Amino acid sequence: MAKLVINNESKKSKIAPEIYGHFSEHLGRCIYEGLYVGENSDIPNVNGMRTDVVEALKEMKIPVLRWPGGCFADEYHWMDGIGPKEKRKKMINTHWGGVVEDNSFGTHEYFELAKQLGCKTYVNANLGSGTVREMSEWVEYMTFNGVSPMADLRKENGHEEPWTVDYLGVGNENWGCGGNMRPTFYADEYRRYQTYVRNYNGAKPISKICCGPNVDDYNWTEKVLETCFDHTPAHFHGFMDGLSLHYYTLPETEGDWNFKGSATNFTEEVFYQTLKRSFYMDELIKRHGAIMDKYDPEKKIGLMVDEWGIWTDVEPGTNPGFLYQQNTMRDALVAGMNLNLFNKHSDRVKMACIAQLINVLQSVMLTDGEKMIKTPTYYVFKMFKDHQDATLLSSELLNNSTVGADKNELPKIFESVSENENGVITITLTNNSLEAAEDIEVVLTKDGAAYNVSAATVVTGKMADHNTFENPEVVKEAEFKDYSKTENGISVKIPACSVLMLQLKK
Repeated sequence: MAKLVINNESKKSKIAPEIYGHFSEHLGRCIYEGLYVGENSDIPNVNGMRTDVVEALKEMKIPVLRWPGGCFADEYHWMDGIGPKEKRKKMINTHWGGVVEDNSFGTHEYFELAKQLGCKTYVNANLGSGTVREMSEWVEYMTFNGVSPMADLRKENGHEEPWTVDYLGVGNENWGCGGNMRPTFYADEYRRYQTYVRNYNGAKPISKICCGPNVDDYNWTEKVLETCFDHTPAHFHGFMDGLSLHYYTLPETEGDWNFKGSATNFTEEVFYQTLKRSFYMDELIKRHGAIMDKYDPEKKIGLMVDEWGIWTDVEPGTNPGFLYQQNTMRDALVAGMNLNLFNKHSDRVKMACIAQLINVLQSVMLTDGEKMIKTPTYYVFKMFKDHQDATLLSSELLNNSTVGADKNELPKIFESVSENENGVITITLTNNSLEAAEDIEVVLTKDGAAYNVSAATVVTGKMADHNTFENPEVVKEAEFKDYSKTENGISVKIPACSVLMLQLKK
């Protein structure tokens, strides 16, 4: 029997809601058909935004949405996406499928979507193929409240009041699709571009996000921070508020990106290999975080894991450039394990955006015409939502066994625990075993006997179980009852291949 010891007197870092963020790119059917169907669609919508999708995302409590990319961001010229739709420029989406992008979803539509969702905004600006002036004028267009050329243009296009830009990415993947830059070159460009991301009077200060490393490129992190800190005033906060990190879990590839493995047809060995590769996120956060600590010991700069999740081969018969993949219980465990990791590293990780929101990669929803289904990953995000803005509690798993073999060995149970301002303790657990349930004794170090279970839900199934448009509820969140009260807490039996949420309250 494993034992989870929760020190409910040891309060740690605040869990930023943005850790539960999402990413939407002009890629495949993420924006068009997924989020946006247009005002004249027969599919129920409000100002072009799918009503079913918006309502489901609000239920999941989406905190922030990153847009317009991704690789698309560094070829996106924002002025192509404003004004009357019939006059907007059309372009070829060279990164993703070679399809025509008609720019009918642009700045105004993005902020309309964010308003409907009630979430924060994260705009990724074009450094790779854009200019300082272009970025500066976009910020002016979005946030300036007064008389100026860009503010006047915004008003002409139908929006009198400025919007709030919570986060702005100064380029994306500039080590790759965003310009194939060297770290010192990018860092100097970052210094220059961010200078012209103005905080106008009365506007909420924009948090600036610097392009960070690809996976384990520790040299990029070191060189970028070293260059950015060189000849930089002591009040570094505001010059850089976040450093991004991108890491995708590739289930089967050994370096060949043309074969990443099927989303639904995989062996038990590949199942454990996928989880172990996903668990690599822990090492990445620690090692990049250690470099950041050298330059930012007070942890004022957040590590923003703004692209993460499983990347498999596309579903048979779909456009390879659209990155449409199914979503199984394996995805649910990857999501649960990563979200628990981000919680436990919430002193440094201040944002994470799973890729991507809908119809692309590890999405939380899939659509087919007027039909919409929720994926196993959706239910995990919904189950974990009460961690948002709660305080991480110190927790330790004792007698925790391992699963997988050899290089694929990893902990059987993974957990995180938080307490909100009302004293409700939320515990989230993954059981990474395909065969064995686990009895867990949950012990609270203070007043354990005074706590009772106020809510308990589980997502469980076989490793390749997934929802389809014909069978949309094969995997779903269900009430969990396999627990009992003990002298110092509770005892639970977590099923094999499952994600569990428990809430305790006095």
